[in-house]
Amino acid sequence: MSTVASQRAAAVPVVFSAAPTPLPPTNRETAAVSPTTPVPVAHQPVWLDAGSPLSQVLAGFLLAYTGATRTAYATDLRHYLTWTTTRAADTDPLSVTRAHVDAYAGGLTADGLGPATVARRLAALAGFYAYAVDEGHLQRSPMTRVRRPRVGEETTSTGLDRSELSALIAAAHADGPRSLVTVLLLGLNGLRVSEVAGARAEHLGTERGHRVLVITRKGGRTARVPLAPRTATAVEAYLAGRTHGPLLVTRTGAGMDRHAIWRLLRRLARDAVPDKAASIHPHDLRHAFVTLSLDAGASLRDVQDAAGHADPRTTRRYDRARHHLDRHPTYALAGLIS
Repeated sequence: MSTVASQRAAAVPVVFSAAPTPLPPTNRETAAVSPTTPVPVAHQPVWLDAGSPLSQVLAGFLLAYTGATRTAYATDLRHYLTWTTTRAADTDPLSVTRAHVDAYAGGLTADGLGPATVARRLAALAGFYAYAVDEGHLQRSPMTRVRRPRVGEETTSTGLDRSELSALIAAAHADGPRSLVTVLLLGLNGLRVSEVAGARAEHLGTERGHRVLVITRKGGRTARVPLAPRTATAVEAYLAGRTHGPLLVTRTGAGMDRHAIWRLLRRLARDAVPDKAASIHPHDLRHAFVTLSLDAGASLRDVQDAAGHADPRTTRRYDRARHHLDRHPTYALAGLIS
């Protein structure tokens, strides 16, 4: 078997393998069997047999992505393929119509998922079916003219304000070096939880007087992020001379994954921000990073680059304080014009 064929053969189980241990549920998620919940299929339908057109499309589509992006697409496709098996009478996903996709989208909304989540899952299907058309497996995508929910300028995350982030950092400092490094990277650098979990000790370096950490962004891109002095000091103290391996490790020496980081934040929040302990998410610290950086005077462009956003509108959605009247440019202009 060729290398490409081997890679394709390994890609399909990413979709239909046992679902990973779920993250703590949000108030929108339930354990009910629905299009929003990844559940093991009762049987493997014939259209997913090895060598079937669908298995080839799945494998080829997923091979174009790596890391967290590939995992996210695989998870969204697992939800959809489970739905076609359990709710659409074993309909081959390569034979569905727009009506099927509309029904799936309607089910997601009825189950209480927000517009951003529904739009993301439909975007995964659009990419999957576009690939199938490009490869000649379909003449027309069933996603054509499917209406996707508009994602508003506001996000549902509450984030953390300045005092709450300070309290969480203080709690992390009291808890230990690893906790402090974790919270500082999430809160003062605005890294995604996958970027923190994937950081490695050997990727620390120095550039023009700055202590930097090379991380892997979404889509496999790498980026050098500078560490504030307090963050660099915390990292050096935690590593204690260690120069290789995952930056954050467990007692066994294995790297901390995003689930462990989430649990750590929940535990710290019980004392630091008890009113948010049940709902805090690593992304809340990323929201805080954007909002508080802009409040501190950083430009939107600089914060966009630091957060790794391709579109400045994404950065603006994270900024919970952008509607504050005291930030209106009229005050700055009035001070300039005599």
